[in-house]
Amino acid sequence: MFIMITFDIITIFPNIHDSFLKESFIKKAQEKKLIKIRVHNLRKWAKDRHQTVDDRPFGGGLGMVLKVGPIFKAVAALEKTCLPAGRARDKRQKIILFTPRGKKFNQQLAYQFSKLNQIIMICGRYEGVDERVAKHIAGIELSIGDYDLMGGDLPAQVVIETITRLIPGVLGKPQFLKERITKERGFKESPQYTRPEIFEPKKGKKWKVPKVLLSGNHKKIEEWRNKYGKAIGKE
Repeated sequence: MFIMITFDIITIFPNIHDSFLKESFIKKAQEKKLIKIRVHNLRKWAKDRHQTVDDRPFGGGLGMVLKVGPIFKAVAALEKTCLPAGRARDKRQKIILFTPRGKKFNQQLAYQFSKLNQIIMICGRYEGVDERVAKHIAGIELSIGDYDLMGGDLPAQVVIETITRLIPGVLGKPQFLKERITKERGFKESPQYTRPEIFEPKKGKKWKVPKVLLSGNHKKIEEWRNKYGKAIGKE
């Protein structure tokens, strides 16, 4: 029995996600009720009238750090929305904290996450998030690459898109996905060409499509793709 995946994004800039939710197959997947995406303003769980969610770090330093209290309240509230009354955290729920020092997100993780019921994503900002969030609240710390971003909102979109395309019924034709998945649940990317067969960027210079792709010999074409393709998303 298929259970729709619920993605919960906790952020202080919810409007960042507006266009992402309303375009392409992300929009269609929501309309088909294959996924549910809920964007939450962290300030909703701040206890003071100014809705303060950040503070100066102990020990000094530049910038502000997101406080543990509002994040704890947000996660606790969102977990309950996907659980029967009185039930503790479920193994099919995952709480993600995005951080540059986290585990590198890849295709294999995306496949594992596609089997979950609920994914709660904590999007940091400024100089980071109180370390107690990583130690006691998040189930996993994730990074989408060895670089620093302004916050976790773009990584959240990357994770949602990568997982969503693995859900049956999201892509128009299942074979689009099947033909690229490796035995290790990684992703195989091969060079692609389309018309024209010969492109001339300037006189005397020709960029040609490899002859094997024009041959009609499916066995040789598959061998060529395996030779020049690259497996992505392996541990």
